[in-house]
Amino acid sequence: MKDTLATAKHFVERLPGLAKDFFHYSIIGYFFETKSFQDAFIYTKYWAFIWGNIFKLVIRLFFKKGPVAVVRFFMQYPWILRFLTATKLLRRLTKGRKGAYLESTALVIHAIAVLLVEKLEEVIYQPERLLINEDLVPPEIAMAMGLNVWLVEGMGILLPFLNSEACLGFIDEAENAGMNPDSCSFVKSAVGMVIKNQQPKGCAMVSSNMPCDAGMASYSYIEKQFDIPTYRVDVPYNFHNERAEKLFVEDLKGMIAFLEKHTPGRMDWEKLRDICEKRNYMMELELELWDMMRVSPAPLASEAIWLSHLFLFHWFPGNKFSIRLYERLVELAKKNLAAKIPAVENEKYRAVLWNPPFPQFPDIFNLVERAHGITLIMDSMSYNHHDLIDTSTPESMLGGLAKIIMDGPMVRHTRGPAENYLDDIFRCYKQFDLDMVWIANHVGCKGGQAMNGILREKCREMKIPLLVLDYDLLDPRIVSHEGMMKQVDDFMETVMKPRQPLPAL
Repeated sequence: MKDTLATAKHFVERLPGLAKDFFHYSIIGYFFETKSFQDAFIYTKYWAFIWGNIFKLVIRLFFKKGPVAVVRFFMQYPWILRFLTATKLLRRLTKGRKGAYLESTALVIHAIAVLLVEKLEEVIYQPERLLINEDLVPPEIAMAMGLNVWLVEGMGILLPFLNSEACLGFIDEAENAGMNPDSCSFVKSAVGMVIKNQQPKGCAMVSSNMPCDAGMASYSYIEKQFDIPTYRVDVPYNFHNERAEKLFVEDLKGMIAFLEKHTPGRMDWEKLRDICEKRNYMMELELELWDMMRVSPAPLASEAIWLSHLFLFHWFPGNKFSIRLYERLVELAKKNLAAKIPAVENEKYRAVLWNPPFPQFPDIFNLVERAHGITLIMDSMSYNHHDLIDTSTPESMLGGLAKIIMDGPMVRHTRGPAENYLDDIFRCYKQFDLDMVWIANHVGCKGGQAMNGILREKCREMKIPLLVLDYDLLDPRIVSHEGMMKQVDDFMETVMKPRQPLPAL
């Protein structure tokens, strides 16, 4: 009884703070803050679009499957309820942004809502064609076979955007099942979700030997739990040669044969050609966007660059909505460029982020924009120098996809000589005329940490300001948000000499 009363008292005491927080992140709170009718219209439009997609999923499920199915669906996948706070994410990431830059951020968040609903509907209505896919194995081949791809690590990226503690229970579950507490929280979150039966099962699974030992080991747990046919593609260690490409193309052919045997999918080379051509078009649009990002001050930044690539190229390449998003991003960048309007009004520093970004604290980019004028221009997950896929023959398409897989961001940077990791950083630094390099020093990535000493020496020689920012990819218990912000603040004070402190959370 005493515990119940204490809990009730604690809740009542928190009510004023909860009410204030609700108002701040509501659309009404935005109206009170913004000074522009145009910005209010942009924000309201995308706020309504996001809620519209959420309601569409629920209403369609209600009428197609009935109310009992709706309840069962949310009981099976309770994490979906986190997406009811998607407009709060919109509010957080657009704070202080205006015009085309505001719209670019809102557009990317809206795209995630649209395409995630599309993916969830595939899980609901076509479970027999669902393929469980590792995030570093591009989905084009499976899509061309008429299969619906579910990235088992996908929610480990998206859920922490909405709530920084969303994956903690899954991480703990994986550790309780025997995964090393020192291993990557990203792979542990995927394993934990599978163990707790909160991932769709699928008819087969494709994984790989990428990007690290923890990633490979995680699929032993997942395969055991799912008990479905599994194929592992094997990227050669030395992949920058013709022999490796030919070897890996044969591996992809083996994957196709495996999928035709164990799934209802059948290879359609014309469909693969169409997907690859549309992916090429997406890539051309992205390169056009990158060219404009070389201008200082940049016309767009941050989520318009890194989040769009992370979500759309890895999960929805060639999708018509993905293409439309990139077309619109290019339009917005051109608009700002023509009007000489910078994305970040007080841009003072241009930065690249190396290693995976901060899913449990994406707000940091917005905060440092407003506090220090730091513009995030590029990140390692987006930056690449892939060739367009040659779509003339099935063999050439597989060869193009093989190169993309082997030269993926967390593949080429975590194997082979140190140059695979270092050269891209300095090439990117020069290409975009940057002022600093940020290293996202994920404590669960031992391979990445091993490179920091060499990188420090190289940056010291080249007089490049380097921030090695300690954090954990999905677990804010390791390094708090305040701790991450303090590292930035200290770096700016001691190295870049800022004019004002970081704003409060």
